[in-house]
Formats: sequence, C-alpha cells, structure tokens
Amino acid sequence: MITPSHLGLMPDIRTGQLAANSLSFAYDEAGEGDDVALLLHGFPECRFSWRHQLEPLAALGWRAVAPDLRGYGGSSKPAGKAAYRMERLIEDVAAMFDALGARRRLLIGHDWGALIAWAFAIERLRPLDGLVVMNVPHPAVYIEHMRSGWRQRAKSWYVGMFQIPWLPEAMLTAAGGQQVGRTFANTTANPAAFPPEVLDHYRRNAIIPGAMTAMVNYYRANTLSLPQWGPGRARRIEVPTLLVWGEKDPFVGVELSEGYGPYVRDLTLERLPHASHWVQQDDPDGVNARLKAWMTAKGLSG
Repeated sequence: MITPSHLGLMPDIRTGQLAANSLSFAYDEAGEGDDVALLLHGFPECRFSWRHQLEPLAALGWRAVAPDLRGYGGSSKPAGKAAYRMERLIEDVAAMFDALGARRRLLIGHDWGALIAWAFAIERLRPLDGLVVMNVPHPAVYIEHMRSGWRQRAKSWYVGMFQIPWLPEAMLTAAGGQQVGRTFANTTANPAAFPPEVLDHYRRNAIIPGAMTAMVNYYRANTLSLPQWGPGRARRIEVPTLLVWGEKDPFVGVELSEGYGPYVRDLTLERLPHASHWVQQDDPDGVNARLKAWMTAKGLSG
C-alpha cells in the first residue's frame, strides 16, 4: 500500500492503528499535541485522499489525523448493514477524538466524511472548535433540493442503485476495481491529480475482501434516515463552519452550497471554480489556502 511519503509528497507523515469504539482504525498523521484535526474521507476514497492537507494543518499547530473510516482500507470491517448506520459512524468520531486525547477539536470531512461531520456537529457528541465540510450539503439543504425538483434527484441516481443487493459490489470490483479508477478519472477537473499510481491505490483498496460491501453499506444504512436532520428538525450548528465547494461537481449541484442561514450560525463559503467533487485533491493549493485563511480568521491557527 502506498502512503503520501512513498509518493514523495510529505516525508513527515506517520502511520499507525488507533483503537476506538471497539474497532481498529488505520491512520496517517502529521503534527503533535492535543489540538486534534480529524479528517474524514468519502466514497470510494480512503485516508490517502487527505495527503495534501496533513502537513499544512500541522504547520498551523494541529495534530492532523486522517483515518480510514470503518469498512475502508486498513480499518476494521464489521459485518452487516446496521454497523454502518450514522449513529455508529459519529460514535467512531467521538471515540477517536477521545483516544487521541483531544483538547481542541477541528473536524474536517469530504463526501461521506462531510455528511458524518454535519451529523456529528448537529448531535454535539463532543464540543468542536471548528467544522470544515467539502462538497456535501447540510442534510436539510439536500432534502429541500431533493423535494423541490428533479435536478438533484437526477444527479443522485447512483444512491438508488446502491440499494440493490450485491450488484454494486460486483460492478465496482470487477477487473481489479477498474470502475473505481474510472470514477475518479472521468469526473475530476484536474486529471493530473489522479496519475496511475493514485488510481491504483484506490482500486486496491476497493478490492480488499469485504471492503466494497462495507463501503456501499453506508448508502444502504443511511439513505432513509437523513430526514431526522431535515428542515425544521436539525439543531442549528453554532460552531464556526467552513464550506469548501468545487464548482465542477457532477454529483451535487453548486446551488446546494447556498441557503444555510437556518442551519449554521457562522458559515464561510469558499467556491473553487476549477475543482470537481474531489476538491481537496483537484485543487489542494486552493483548498489549503482557504483553510489557512479561515483558520487564522477564527483563531484556529497556532
């Protein structure tokens, strides 16, 4: 398995295994101390997707930790759809912060990791000092758009397909996970961000025994439960929040980056016009610059 240091990207990255919530989580990290930035990846990614953010966050004074979520990569893969319900996923986040001895907590998420981060902030399992989400809307905003028209429903077609037993796994793992590689290659706004060795890394992760069923189970376990954080039901998020949005996202419309007034008290929106859904990999310099500026403005830099 390649790591950021193996690619020559960040020689100071450390790897390890973290025991939390009765599971084991593989992680990459940079930095030291009890100010912990936890970075949650999405589908069909892994902790490697944060390879460009760990060292910059460490330079801002944080211990930046990017775990493989349950079911992914080198982390535990509990069996059964129920193991991937959102309440289990946010418990993982709380347990990881606790195991890392966090005094201050910065939660950063992309794709499924972003949805977990939204839910964690809404449910307030642990106090947060800052919340950063990338290219996934607040659940209430998503539900509003799904109810109001067909545009986002059409973009979210795959969510329904993932409810089918065994077929998604068969399609995504066929020929050594070639479809996983094509997903990145065909939807990135910056093909240079996904050279063959990076695509190979994601393909290899996808064909680990049991991994793809676990990854798809995130959709199967949670699609019908999102309304619990829908309009009129979700508690307002009080923590300072940064929303980073790659405008060339084929999966989520850019209009879903707006309309957060009822749901987030202190929101900063940063759009990147030349990045896709894979924003922190498509445009790492743009993401890191906006992250640094926001953290400095909110008193979150060292």
